[in-house]
Amino acid sequence: MEGNARIWFTPKQKAELWERWKNGQCVADIARALERRNKSGVYRVLALNGGIAPTPRRRASVALRLEEREEVSRGIAAGRSIRRIAQGLGRSPSTVSREITRNGGSSAYRASEADACAWERALRPKPCRLARHAELRWRVAQKLTLQWSPEQISGWLKRQFPTGQGMQVSHETIYRSLFIQTRGVLKKELMAHLRTARQMRQAKGGTTKSGLGQIVDTVSIRERPAEAEDRAVPGHWEGDLLSGANNTHIVTLVERHTRFAMLLKVPSKDTATVVGALGKHVRKLPQASPSLPTCRSISAIHAVLGSAAVTRTPTACCDSISRGEQICRVSLRHT
Repeated sequence: MEGNARIWFTPKQKAELWERWKNGQCVADIARALERRNKSGVYRVLALNGGIAPTPRRRASVALRLEEREEVSRGIAAGRSIRRIAQGLGRSPSTVSREITRNGGSSAYRASEADACAWERALRPKPCRLARHAELRWRVAQKLTLQWSPEQISGWLKRQFPTGQGMQVSHETIYRSLFIQTRGVLKKELMAHLRTARQMRQAKGGTTKSGLGQIVDTVSIRERPAEAEDRAVPGHWEGDLLSGANNTHIVTLVERHTRFAMLLKVPSKDTATVVGALGKHVRKLPQASPSLPTCRSISAIHAVLGSAAVTRTPTACCDSISRGEQICRVSLRHT
């Protein structure tokens, strides 16, 4: 079972993970960049913090540094007095005395262990506003159950309590209290009332799937006409949308008989953009080309390489029409 041992993220890897997440990369892309065999480890780190990057911790300027603690340890080993050690560090003798006492005394003092313990003792998270104001917390939870968005709740509180700063809260604080369950403020069940039904915060412009924008009135690929299936008759076109890294998208349009293909780069994957790009480039075909296509949304099932699983990928099957007709029913989206 040695090959299945959990591999932890180093601080440097965690920093890279959060940087990639804030830049809009999806969980799968981050896992590949960090050379992980699966994305569960990356998702675990993100979910623990609700998709919100934790604030980097910084050591207080007045706190002893690791180098100073090493000097204390060397001073103890050399038999120097506390006053002499403090003088060498430019610190108060009482500071050095408390440092040694709280870490086992002169006989057990170790610089690295003392520094790690000090770092843990300094972790005193400040409770958020919702944790400190019960009435405010109750009002926010009540509005969430009524399907109000955090932005609406924040705006309503400002109008309802214009002079009461204790009864106002930003929408960001509400989101954080929902997504970061370790705060223990708002119940997890309230997330179901968010309009997106997300379990953690998503980066703007990200490529992580959210379940939104599903194709309406999808027609299954199994309903494709038989004459289009055997590729014997020209004039049947098939479109698809390929999505790459950094929100890059390419539309493909292939004539099924001749295999003539057009590749079009599009700035986004929304229906209006894709339809507009197809309409513009299809009209550039020569007069002798097969008929222009009209498209219906279908749901193609493709096998995943290296896996017995299948994934459902919306594509488009195009029926042939006369050259005078317009492309008017295209709905392409890659998931």
